[in-house]
Amino acid sequence: MTLRILVVGAGISGLAVARGLRVAGFRPDVVEELPATTVPGAGIFLPGNASRAIRQLGLDAPLRPLGDLIFRQVFQNSAGDELFEVDLAALWAGVGESRALSRADLQQVLLTSVGGEVRYDTAVRDLEIVDGGAKVEFGNGAIAEYDLVIGADGRRSTIRAKAGLGGAAISTGQIVYRSVVSGGPPLSDWTCLFGERSQFVAMPMGGRRLYIHADETAGPEVPSPADPRAHVRKLFADFGGLVPAILAALEKVQVARTDEVVLDGWTKGPVLLVGDAAHATAPTLAQGAAMALEDAVVLGEVLKATPHDVPAALRAYEQRRQGRCRQVRESTRERDKTRDVAPAERDPMLRRRGQRIFADQYRGLVEPF
Repeated sequence: MTLRILVVGAGISGLAVARGLRVAGFRPDVVEELPATTVPGAGIFLPGNASRAIRQLGLDAPLRPLGDLIFRQVFQNSAGDELFEVDLAALWAGVGESRALSRADLQQVLLTSVGGEVRYDTAVRDLEIVDGGAKVEFGNGAIAEYDLVIGADGRRSTIRAKAGLGGAAISTGQIVYRSVVSGGPPLSDWTCLFGERSQFVAMPMGGRRLYIHADETAGPEVPSPADPRAHVRKLFADFGGLVPAILAALEKVQVARTDEVVLDGWTKGPVLLVGDAAHATAPTLAQGAAMALEDAVVLGEVLKATPHDVPAALRAYEQRRQGRCRQVRESTRERDKTRDVAPAERDPMLRRRGQRIFADQYRGLVEPF
């Protein structure tokens, strides 16, 4: 049986799923609302479980030359004094390497892996479940029927709304600032400085560049700054360590609000949500891409096992993925709650117990998925 499969979204999640399906022997259609000229900015950090999924998708070889390997996470207070560190090489031993790289480079590896067969500038206007399949109307008026429609279209998923699988994403109250810095200070470790309800993270990402990820808990009622670079310089002006040199080299800064997607289920008939469309969290644990890549591996496996029974495959998929994604959400909330404790109480506690607490938040992800 040849399944007619549509993947909606050509970001990391959609391209990874398309790759997972191709590895399993399927040839999905992939559509993306944005034009092909849209290039993701900033960088991305892939922990060891993300690298394992990439290896299972057969993409470790093209990824190997890209970015920088990260062997340690170093956590500091706002002055730049060390609180604790996590040995990533030991934590992810036997699982995979941790790597920071350009998000555009990762996107290109994934795009090449699906043969570039993506229909850009193609929105989904409507979706109707009919006779065990799904009828999809595209923005240009064309209509097609599929045995399976996969919503990989992010936190504000059109497919989630059209299929009635849940409401809007819920704000976490965090504002995130991302940048790529050239000419900053030399750095070999993933380094985080904790402030008051804020943090500043920097890591090498190859090509003598640093990927910067900073955030603050500001509440959904606080507007995003009109000038993100000026705001970041002001917000972290009193930080020590490597921050002043990075702020001096800071140029373009991207700003985004973070939110969560929490659903009772990810499937309805022949419709499935994956990645952020199904289980978005704040980016604190850097597990967004990792969970999407794991989704891709598992979906390919369950469909290959039962290609003649899509409902059974989707049930198996949810059973394998929901607990793990719930664990990531709970650990993310726990990490953010710890981050937002007053520094006078938080920093001494992290000196004593931070290594164990933070390593434990990843330990469950070391296990196979």
